[in-house]
Amino acid sequence: MTSAMIRALLCASLLGLAGCNDGSGDPNVQVGANPALPEIQQYLLPPVHIARIVGWRKDETPTVAQGLQAKAFATGLQHPRSLYVLPNGDVLVVESKAPKGAPIKRPKEVVMGFIESWATSGGDSGASNRITLLRDSNGDGVPETQSVFLDHLNSPFGVALVGNDLYVANTDAIVRYPYTEGNTKITAPGTVLTPLPGGPINHHWTKSLVASPDGSKLYAGVGSNSNAAERGMEAEHNRAAILEVDRASGRWRVFASGLRNPNGLSFEPQTGALWTVVNERDELGPDLVPDYMTSVKDGGFYGWPYSYFGQHVDPRVKPERPDLVAKAIVPDYALSSHVAPLGLAFNTGISLPAAYRGGAFVGEHGSWNRQVLSGYKVVFVPFTDGKPSGPPQDVVTGFLNSDNKVRGRPVGVAIDKTGALLVADDSGNTVWRVSATHPQLTQR
Repeated sequence: MTSAMIRALLCASLLGLAGCNDGSGDPNVQVGANPALPEIQQYLLPPVHIARIVGWRKDETPTVAQGLQAKAFATGLQHPRSLYVLPNGDVLVVESKAPKGAPIKRPKEVVMGFIESWATSGGDSGASNRITLLRDSNGDGVPETQSVFLDHLNSPFGVALVGNDLYVANTDAIVRYPYTEGNTKITAPGTVLTPLPGGPINHHWTKSLVASPDGSKLYAGVGSNSNAAERGMEAEHNRAAILEVDRASGRWRVFASGLRNPNGLSFEPQTGALWTVVNERDELGPDLVPDYMTSVKDGGFYGWPYSYFGQHVDPRVKPERPDLVAKAIVPDYALSSHVAPLGLAFNTGISLPAAYRGGAFVGEHGSWNRQVLSGYKVVFVPFTDGKPSGPPQDVVTGFLNSDNKVRGRPVGVAIDKTGALLVADDSGNTVWRVSATHPQLTQR
């Protein structure tokens, strides 16, 4: 191992001593439609800051904005990643572990795999890859029922219900199950609707899922198999894309491409447009490349791997594709670099204070490759006429303690039947419920 690699590994291990300063800037200058985009930096090994997981102490809760309160809705879970609220108000919590991937061979992959493992969720008893049902019949924030709804799944993530058909996006396929309202458990075997790009390499394994408003189509988010196509484009076949799946036949097509890791698929309620949050590429510096949220155009190309934020070329990708760079769509709204957005939920209710109506909540899992940590929170992005219309507002924070150690990491977000915000915390193994401090005042 070269001296440069040793120094980079020491920087990763010592987590932020003075000699490892990477020049991280203010994350707040990289939000909105026109984020600051500094000069590219390239590294043999990128700077990292792996925040150690310490979990939540007894009676600790996240910090919430004024007018809100946070309480644990469910605890003792195993890697809760995403949330889905059924029509009767039951909440499905998808608990999931990463599948086993291809063997790691390159020295850089060995080092990065080691340090990234520090940031994985704790408390693993093996009881994951399942869906847990939470039933809070009276809406008081205390579930009367917490039971295993579906088990023995293959790294599930996305869920969608259309009529009596419940669809689960495993890491390698969309599977259909029969559902009857009020079910607390499904025992019937599932039927594969369509395979999804999976292993043996499965770099971004979480597959988001949403049904079209009319229920005829499903949309699945499939992340890339690499950071910047370093495994070759043959490993990216039908990846870094959103797939449109015909629900009746299982046939699918690429709806939009060039999206490195699209998650949190949701339809904006006013315009009906499909939106997603996207994890962009790493290793170009602490302030590149901003993750983002964007409306998704049919047939649209969003740059990955050849360019970012429109026509900003990534020099690492060979051969170049100026034809694709020229047509790359600029995303609607930057969320800052390396915040790792995974959850997206539009709020159409009136239970939360007026400041949180008509926009979108975003769950930011948090950075690992910049010295000044970013993300680790849930933000609200206001919308007007179907488009973002202001800076993001911190809504749920406190996932990092005063020592920059991790109590939890938000992933999926959802709005429950009462209009409260639910947050899946995959490091704290908890689902948090955020509601108005004085609900009667928010109705006015």
